Amino acid sequence: MLAFGRKLPNEDMQTLTPASQAAAAIRDQVLLRIEPIVAVKMAKPELLAFVNTLVSEIANERRIVLNRGEQDVLARNIVDEMVGFGPIEPLLRDFSVSDILINGPDKVYAERGGKMELTNVKFRNAGHVLHISQRIASSVGRNIDESSPMLDARLPDGSRVNIVIAPLSLKGPCLSIRKFSHKILDISHLVNAGSVSLSLARMLGIAARCRLNIIISGGTGSGKTTLLNALSRMIDPGERIVTIEDVAELRLQQDHVIQLETRPPNIEGRGQVDQRALLRNALRMRPDRIIIGEVRGAEAFDMMQAMNTGHDGSMSTIHANSGRDAMDRIENMVLMANANIPASSIRRQIVSAVDMVVQTERMRDGVRRITEVVEVAGLDGENFKFNTLFSFEFEGENPDGTVRGRFEPNPVRPGFIRRLEYFGLASDFLETLGAAKNAET
Repeated sequence: MLAFGRKLPNEDMQTLTPASQAAAAIRDQVLLRIEPIVAVKMAKPELLAFVNTLVSEIANERRIVLNRGEQDVLARNIVDEMVGFGPIEPLLRDFSVSDILINGPDKVYAERGGKMELTNVKFRNAGHVLHISQRIASSVGRNIDESSPMLDARLPDGSRVNIVIAPLSLKGPCLSIRKFSHKILDISHLVNAGSVSLSLARMLGIAARCRLNIIISGGTGSGKTTLLNALSRMIDPGERIVTIEDVAELRLQQDHVIQLETRPPNIEGRGQVDQRALLRNALRMRPDRIIIGEVRGAEAFDMMQAMNTGHDGSMSTIHANSGRDAMDRIENMVLMANANIPASSIRRQIVSAVDMVVQTERMRDGVRRITEVVEVAGLDGENFKFNTLFSFEFEGENPDGTVRGRFEPNPVRPGFIRRLEYFGLASDFLETLGAAKNAET
């Protein structure tokens, strides 16, 4: 662990304002008077009270005038520096913030309600950002330095963090933090947020209960994991579910859930366990359903195999711009894993495995919406064939700047109707596509 009293590199006191110089001087003295080993063993409220007392004593010794509010803020900043993650601790504690992006010491952005904004949070310099980056890395038992300049990990609270430093980053250390949501959202929350209509939510709920294999597609931050969490609430609590993720983000509420997480290689480059290895192991764990947080590589082949061999109701997410793009990406991933398999055979396996693709998008008003739901209906020659079940029809803009539109159902009879009939929900599903259309137009 880095010593708390260590002065960070390139810290030029002459560039600071008198108030900042006074705060820096008090901070340095506090850090010198507290043993790191002692501090990390103290409860945070106890440490905060102790640091507050020290700040008051040092300010009196140096005849620095601080009011109570300034003293409390300085004490909290010092504690965040010692046992937390420095200036970004307030953002990590703020439940309204979903993403934190650090592009340098004075460029810290936060996303609230789907909108990105530049915050007033600042680091002292690039060395301070590097110090916090190393603190984050050490908290998860990892290293980040010139020999290993990239890090992808999970913070103790479940948030996902990616760090890139020099020489790969030309502007100094850059951090991207996707915060772990403490809210447990179900499909009704998505209806209230305008992400789906009531009819579309009902249709997706039926699809999940009837054990359809579903791929959720979309861009970064489009709400794929949130939707996957919401759909998982529809799974029968008696089913055994195995989840596989690079970074654990899923929050399933069923009792019979096994969570598996990949492991990166150690400093020597050994010990890595990827999603493909976990997926193969999961097949030996007698799962009823397998949920993969995100498919992005060779594990796509094993996922198709699992969906085709009795693990109906499996779900995953993928980065793609449409349902067609999602299927093309899965095909390419399978080809990467097994280049000797004919493309036509891969396509037949995909259409046999995947029942439905749900496309999500974060729109310009910040709201994450489902833009399209398609059935993977088979092959038309060498191409994938799709039936659109629901689509979002853009109509304009409301006075408050939000997007105005409607979720338009398409009254088709899907190819998986037998599955729906088996669960006794075929008429309910068709009603969302037919009767719903009459009610919403």
